[in-house]
Amino acid sequence: MSNPSSTDRAVVTRFAPSPTGFLHIGGARTALFNWLYARHTGGKFLLRVEDTDRERSTEPAVAAIFEGLDWLGLKSDEEPVFQHTRAPRHAEVVQQLLERGRAYRCWMTVQELAVAREKARAEGHAIRSPWRDAPPPADPSAPHVIRFKGPADGETLVDDLVKGPVTFKNTDLDDLVLLRADGAPTYNLAVVVDDHDMGVTHVIRGDDHLNNAARQTLIYQAMDWDLPAFAHIPLIHGPDGAKLSKRHGAQAVGEFADMGYIPEGLRNYLARLGWGHGDDEVFSDAQAIEWFDVKDVVKAPARLDWAKLNHINSQHLRVADDSRLADLVLKALIAQGARLPTDAAARLLAVVPQVKEGAKTILELAEHCAFALKMRPFALEEKTAKQLNEETVERLRRLRDRLAQNPEWDVEELGTLLKSFAESEGVGFGKFGPSLRGILTGGSQAPDLNKIMTAIGREETLGRLDDALAVRA
Repeated sequence: MSNPSSTDRAVVTRFAPSPTGFLHIGGARTALFNWLYARHTGGKFLLRVEDTDRERSTEPAVAAIFEGLDWLGLKSDEEPVFQHTRAPRHAEVVQQLLERGRAYRCWMTVQELAVAREKARAEGHAIRSPWRDAPPPADPSAPHVIRFKGPADGETLVDDLVKGPVTFKNTDLDDLVLLRADGAPTYNLAVVVDDHDMGVTHVIRGDDHLNNAARQTLIYQAMDWDLPAFAHIPLIHGPDGAKLSKRHGAQAVGEFADMGYIPEGLRNYLARLGWGHGDDEVFSDAQAIEWFDVKDVVKAPARLDWAKLNHINSQHLRVADDSRLADLVLKALIAQGARLPTDAAARLLAVVPQVKEGAKTILELAEHCAFALKMRPFALEEKTAKQLNEETVERLRRLRDRLAQNPEWDVEELGTLLKSFAESEGVGFGKFGPSLRGILTGGSQAPDLNKIMTAIGREETLGRLDDALAVRA
């Protein structure tokens, strides 16, 4: 298949995960960097599922990748490619390499391969099969693999956009297997063929693939294909500097979603892991697209910082659509098995604007909304009950009447009313505020009193006051 020349190719990046049962947070960042670079350059972002390992590539494992990418908001510009369906094309390229003298058949047994590997290691070079330049055996149909015939000496240069120029001695690059004995293509062959056929111009991936870039470069050169630009980004480490693992907490994108992070918050945070734009910490997708260049990615591993993630997510929660947040909170509470009033959705829509500013995650926002979801009548905390002496009860009755007669019901008006009431009573808020808060919230975390009353509404405010004061009648 033809490939456009490097001079007139638009940027095409790809994210090519191997199905593991979930989308790892490191893979998600790789996908994000590819997506940002494609958008920044006006190019395309493509998705290929590297599923040649059919035992691991189960339907649930593949579905988990798509679910993670969909939740994160990273959409491929074309239909995803499934690598296993392209095996005939991979074999076709191997045949071409054989015809060019750049591949050979190898009949080494498992035992012979083990001995050859030990010998090569002792002599300080990569494995070279004795079949590299030998005539075929008496029975060429015997089980065998097909290996790439790499240069015996010289060097291979990978001019990496992140790492800079990296040189590999060809004596250190083994004659890698292209087709296994059962005819299945190997990773390094398949990715080269697929990237070429998909028109990929930029390969942005984890730096654990840097050594593969040298081997893949040789295959590109053997086929006289244009090389893509390589960019190998550092891995994500835990807060302690060690490789990210289960002991550091969440690893999968789905786990971050379950913990209450929202896609735009996580996108923003992941973009800052290894890349940045000056001192800008919180930014929109549009700003990230405008600023992002893969050449600005740092070489050192990034560290997962939960405090920074929480801060960035909280900033995106503040500006998120209230109805969307209310729906997310409702879903989170249902997932927790919470007991909810029939009008929970309406209550949440009313309370979210009053409390979202202090929340770092959806789960924390749900906690901030708990006071508004209480169902009457509910028991008062012992602390609140003790505050309701005769003087306080009578004062709250007078406040209840003022509230019932007030024509306006919003944060500003209620704030003014409470201040005016305290002045008319000749007391400070401390004489009735704590008990009023306890009556309206049942002891749950809540914002200022005027915001509480605005959130739960006039009828519920008066009803909760009536319930509490009736007990003290």
